[in-house]
Amino acid sequence: MIFLFLLPGYLLLNLYVSVRLLYWFKSLWTRFGSRVFSGFIIAVYFAVAYSPILAFILPRSGFAILVRRLSTYWMGVLLYSMMALLAAELIRFFCRRTRLRETPLFSRLGMISVGGTVLVAAGLICTYGALHARTVKTTEYSVTVNKQVEGTDELKVVLIADTHLGYAIGRDHIVQTVDKINACKPDIVIFAGDIFDNSTAGLDYPDEIAAAFRRINAKYGVWATYGNHDIDEQILMGFTFNWGGSPPNDSRMREFCDKAGIHLLCDESTLIDGKFYLVGRRDRDKPGSSDGSRMTPAELTEGLDKSKPVFFIAHEPDELSETAAAGADIDFSGHTHDGQLFPLTVVTDFMWENSYGVLNRYGMYSIVTSGVGVFGPFMRVGTDAEICDITVRFG
Repeated sequence: MIFLFLLPGYLLLNLYVSVRLLYWFKSLWTRFGSRVFSGFIIAVYFAVAYSPILAFILPRSGFAILVRRLSTYWMGVLLYSMMALLAAELIRFFCRRTRLRETPLFSRLGMISVGGTVLVAAGLICTYGALHARTVKTTEYSVTVNKQVEGTDELKVVLIADTHLGYAIGRDHIVQTVDKINACKPDIVIFAGDIFDNSTAGLDYPDEIAAAFRRINAKYGVWATYGNHDIDEQILMGFTFNWGGSPPNDSRMREFCDKAGIHLLCDESTLIDGKFYLVGRRDRDKPGSSDGSRMTPAELTEGLDKSKPVFFIAHEPDELSETAAAGADIDFSGHTHDGQLFPLTVVTDFMWENSYGVLNRYGMYSIVTSGVGVFGPFMRVGTDAEICDITVRFG
């Protein structure tokens, strides 16, 4: 299991950060270097650092839920603390090899100033990221499909994905999202997977969240497919703990979707009002089928009247050429979060043919949203929580 191999590195990383933190406190006041104070700081630091593991092993209770919600911020705090600390270490490393080594930069006051700057910088970035993740933005696109649809010149589509309903994303975030969706006055809402965050147990007010989704006002309703997190699995710091391969989709998730008025398409297609097809594809990594398989794009479009527009809903923006070859006009996806946190925003560009936005290739549009919710840290830095307001014109 990958996490078990990474755990020693995680321990060493936290040891390094905690030692540097103690050194800074000692610079502030020599009494902070006492064993009692040092022991207190180490105990508090590692209680926070290992809160994700604590939340994972605790039996479900109010305290466990509180710990898990607090732990959702920790990985972001650690990331930006490390970035700020490493930047300071590199600057000091190079300055030590210049005449600056004889300046107050390397005095006790300099150490206090540098350490304070690191803490303030990391704190400001994390605070911004936590606040920014709570604001859902509307991103507008316009595309043209070269097919005629009788009686319809254009279609207003709202694309959402990656709500990750659970311990981090709850009722208030969904209420805001639904208000944004209705403001777009959509004809149809397409939900490109990761509705849940690996469980229904973390939903704070499930009935109220379902009621919020039912408030969506769209002529053709809300249509969705599952993503790789719409599986009931134990998850710890982004790593799943399932020894039996890919489990099937949880019936409780489908029951919630039925209650919320979300129509699921899992390796299925449907003709909407006789005008266009929606094709929902199972996820690549976690298909959720009983045998762990999923159909190919060609199998999913076999027998469809391809003179009509064909819209795919696929959680991950993969196999774009195969999807286009199967007759799709638009592939609606999510999954990438556009990286969610800088510098991961740079990495996703190398991982996906289209990691975010609109790409016109192979005679098909790929439209990828950065998603409404978050995975892991409840922060967004360098990306937005968004819904996509898409005008599809027929030519």
